[in-house]
Amino acid sequence: MSRRLVRKEGKFLGVCEGLGEYLDIDPTIIRIIFVVALVVYGSGLILYLILALIMPKEI
Repeated sequence: MSRRLVRKEGKFLGVCEGLGEYLDIDPTIIRIIFVVALVVYGSGLILYLILALIMPKEI
């Protein structure tokens, strides 16, 4: 069975939940990575929003 990267129903747009399921890791770790990227590089929010736009929503 092939895996698809999709947004899940979650706290905020479902990006972290979808990435967590696809990569088989806890979505909290994904959230921490986005926050660190936002604070250190300033790109976390932009990356998150881009992923929210291009990832299809789970049916």
